[in-house]
Amino acid sequence: MATLRDIKRRITSVKSTQQITKAMKLVAAAKLRRAQERILEARPYAFKMQEVLASLALRADPQYHPLLRRRETSRKIVVVIASDKGLCGGFNSNIMRRSLEMLRGTADEVTVTLVVVGRKARDFYRRRPYAIRSEQIGFFDRLAYDHAAALGQELANAYVAEEADEIHLIYNEFKSVATQRVVVERLLPIEPLQASEELAAVDFIYEPSPQAILEGLLPKHVEVQVYRALMESLAGEYGARMTAMDAASRNATEMIDLLTLQFNKARQERITRELLEVVGGAEALRQARG
Repeated sequence: MATLRDIKRRITSVKSTQQITKAMKLVAAAKLRRAQERILEARPYAFKMQEVLASLALRADPQYHPLLRRRETSRKIVVVIASDKGLCGGFNSNIMRRSLEMLRGTADEVTVTLVVVGRKARDFYRRRPYAIRSEQIGFFDRLAYDHAAALGQELANAYVAEEADEIHLIYNEFKSVATQRVVVERLLPIEPLQASEELAAVDFIYEPSPQAILEGLLPKHVEVQVYRALMESLAGEYGARMTAMDAASRNATEMIDLLTLQFNKARQERITRELLEVVGGAEALRQARG
């Protein structure tokens, strides 16, 4: 049975842990607000660019730009976006589970290489038999467009060089503080809009030329979509950590209450035992004198 000292030590330890979880919750909440503002500002631009490029892919000649060319799939690049840190509930485990399902469901004749973003994704796939093309870690606390631009250029160059026939993103989409949704999204080749008679009758007038416009627009599209995915993941990470630390703080409170009850009960038992010993000793002394 635990002694009073052991119980008191456990109460002190849990209180210290609770202070840490409360502080982490406050830090995550402060960072979440800024990350949420950034993703809400970036989404309309990214979605509209995606819509325009999807419409463009429907009617533009694939020869205008190599990023429009579609090939038979024999090689894939999968970009797995996780976090650099833990203590955020099921945020990372959901990503790893979904990415593994995708990898295991890929046909045997298709070669898959990974681009892992975040230390958790890197550490997870280092222990598994999958080829890692590149690693991107340690930048989420200072995430800027330049990070997405570098990754987007790497992916676009790989597609142009025919090192991959498809490129997919797997990331957590931020829905709310308590909810993140794992998204598997094809980045390249661009998915064209569903054709209709009205849509097919519409065409664009390119000025100065289709080649010049697509040369600037398509690489930018890749960068913007990667940037949106990184920001979605970052906001989702802060939301998940805030929720996890709030739950941990509540659990710590419940454990402190339980340990305090055990401590009071053990102390009462100890006092009762000491009183019985005193009474028993007094009675024995009285009998010895009598």
